[in-house]
Amino acid sequence: MTTPPRPAVTLTADDARRLALRAQGFLGAPDRRSGARGVLRALGAVQLDTISVLARSHELIPYARLGAVGRPAVESAYWHTPASGAPHAFEYWSHAACILPVEEWPHFAFRRRAYRDRPHWNHQLPEGVYDQVIKQLRTEGPLTATELGGAKRTSDWWDWSGTKVAVERALMYGEVVCVERRGWKRVYDLAERAIPKELLHDELDDAECLRRLVRLAGEALGVGTRADIADYHRLRGDQVDAVIAESGLVPVEVEGWGKPAWADPAALATPPRGRHRTTLLSPFDSLIWERARTERIFGFTHRLEAYVPKPKRVYGYFAMPVLSGGRLIGRVDPAREGRTLVARQVTLDGLKAVPGVAQALVEAASWVGCTDVRVERVDAPELRAPLTLELARALS
Repeated sequence: MTTPPRPAVTLTADDARRLALRAQGFLGAPDRRSGARGVLRALGAVQLDTISVLARSHELIPYARLGAVGRPAVESAYWHTPASGAPHAFEYWSHAACILPVEEWPHFAFRRRAYRDRPHWNHQLPEGVYDQVIKQLRTEGPLTATELGGAKRTSDWWDWSGTKVAVERALMYGEVVCVERRGWKRVYDLAERAIPKELLHDELDDAECLRRLVRLAGEALGVGTRADIADYHRLRGDQVDAVIAESGLVPVEVEGWGKPAWADPAALATPPRGRHRTTLLSPFDSLIWERARTERIFGFTHRLEAYVPKPKRVYGYFAMPVLSGGRLIGRVDPAREGRTLVARQVTLDGLKAVPGVAQALVEAASWVGCTDVRVERVDAPELRAPLTLELARALS
């Protein structure tokens, strides 16, 4: 790691927290006119995941910022259809598997080149299958892996067919792209057909790609450490070091962080003010997806327990942090039974958290078409009655 320059500004921990909340769309009036597409552009990446409880994570991201935005509108903001004209997003590897604004296609050239140069893969590619997949897509148009000839050889999720290996490799190389989903299945098409011609190139060198992604990460974070900025698009620390001085981000010091940090100069120019959102957050939300940053900013430790054996879970299968008043005030592990939103487990940060959690539950219930909320377990039994009363008021 190179020696960081002298900080231009010193921020309090609360300053940094408010900058992060505004940058992520949780402080101030939401931009409803640009909708879910505007959220995607502001964040730069929306993570995908197969888990669906209230909704899939990519739906929860704009909901958390905009409120009860229509779910069909969220889907249409992401996925391309022939009737919708040129695509405005594509799927690729960023923080994880993410939806990305289509105008960022050129800036992932560095990653496509790296994938093409990889010396080994976890899946073996049968001879001739890659060329066959490309030929089939060119002849028949956009297809799912199943339509190409099969996604799996057995029911095991990792046991891909040769066709699936080939099309995923083509996606990583950038020869194939996913700009649409059908029933949660990726629809693959040739990049030359799906990506606008003015964007379809790998002309930018690695340094230019990295400068852009570091700048985008800084803008989406508001303020962040080297590790925060690197994690946003899963860059290496040395890649960040090589370009951060030319990225346009401003070196700052944040009281209590103990590490060098950089901020978006536009964010520093205007004090963050406005109304705080109260909402349930997906564990894959970019506000909280990096655990060390979440602990540093909010004093809140969160871990996704979906892959933890049930007896070892502390907060629940898909515990969603509750954001209210710019703080993380508790957790809710949700489920749905008919038209009832079930809070299987609720963890509250004291009595003061009750109104915010109740509001978040009732709004989420309405968004997914539920008319009632039932609480099964409250970690602090003495808070069950206040929470039940607050929910009854909000539902009446």
